[in-house]
Amino acid sequence: MHVIRISFLLLFFLPALHAQSDLERMLFDLEGVVFRQIETPEGFESAWELKIKQPLDHQNPDKGSFYQRVFLSHRNMDAPVVLVTEGYQRPANRIYELTRLAGGNQIQVEHRFFGASVPDSVDYSLLNASQFTADLHRINELMKEIYPENLRLSTGISKGGMTTLFYKYFYPDDVDVAIPYVAPVILDFKDPRIYDFLDTVGTDECRKKIVDFQRQMLERKDDLLPLVKWYSKGADLAFDRLGLEGAFEYAVLEYSFSFWQWGHDCEAIPGRGASDDELLAHFLEISNVDFFSDAIIDGYAPFYYQMGTEMGYYGYETDAFPGLIDALEKEPSAVFMPEGHEPAFDPALTVKLYNWLRESGERILYINGGWDTWSATRMIPSPGVDALVIDLSHADHRKARIAQMTAEQKALVAATLKRWAGLEIQITE
Repeated sequence: MHVIRISFLLLFFLPALHAQSDLERMLFDLEGVVFRQIETPEGFESAWELKIKQPLDHQNPDKGSFYQRVFLSHRNMDAPVVLVTEGYQRPANRIYELTRLAGGNQIQVEHRFFGASVPDSVDYSLLNASQFTADLHRINELMKEIYPENLRLSTGISKGGMTTLFYKYFYPDDVDVAIPYVAPVILDFKDPRIYDFLDTVGTDECRKKIVDFQRQMLERKDDLLPLVKWYSKGADLAFDRLGLEGAFEYAVLEYSFSFWQWGHDCEAIPGRGASDDELLAHFLEISNVDFFSDAIIDGYAPFYYQMGTEMGYYGYETDAFPGLIDALEKEPSAVFMPEGHEPAFDPALTVKLYNWLRESGERILYINGGWDTWSATRMIPSPGVDALVIDLSHADHRKARIAQMTAEQKALVAATLKRWAGLEIQITE
């Protein structure tokens, strides 16, 4: 067994020839783990890329296995452990805000069936919350051999934050505190709360400018599509899945969602006198047709499968554009299932998650941006549940972070983490 493991290690993850550290010896002793040392982030003692052998099916290990990519950033043996639950691929090591604030070690886990964490043949039926949370549980158990009694925190951003919440639901005792950032809890295949948000966010004037811009794009489609075609040729984009016109219409409908998610400026929206070039330049900055190209849709196939079966997503309202949508159905879905699969969304799990978080999910700190479209589906625990929700009123999906909080919010976060876990964090102004 050790001969095989050593050969695999030498072939793929040959570390520098130097005296083994204690951590290196511990890593070598972990079952089903191969590793290589990587560049050490500032403030840490060492960093490692791990490949951890996981069952394809945790309930039936005989179905085979795959290797899951994990980055370990080691500060010291006594520091808290921050488990970062990614929602997508993670091609390189990155230190999260919570890790720096907590002075922690970090274990960053690429999501099952994304990036390098993909088996030779993907069985999408095994891409579900039961399986990906079991991946995290096994990694947590392995890391206890290195950090047996350390305080444990979990965190993730966006879909990574959703992963944090599912993990907390399936394994509530694995971590002491969970801190999801901008994490939606979606209850339907096309969650109507998104529509309600887009109808009320910001000012009446700004929302009117957004709809008017979308209408302009559709009214001038015949003039704009040739420009989009040349842009697509230059960017080497293909649209066999949706067609160029379909991708264009999708991107126009996506504009309002993307505008608020990423915190754009209402004053920058071109008015009725704008040229085609001005319209298109603004449009591509906010809601690029790239997102609806074959390469992006195929690249996000695992994501769309999860959204279309178990996690839910959103759609687009078209009532504001009568007679202007030609290539799409009324209120189309934003889910593009992998080839050979049809949407088969079952809300049972997300409803269970929602109810559990609302009534029983304690020691969870939710961080949301008030201008982020995904805040429409943010979690609000029931009164009496020992959880904390921090809404940053004018923050978008990218800026809803502890560093951007008010002084009062930062003080509340620090006091809450100390009460929950005895964790002392230093949040600078």
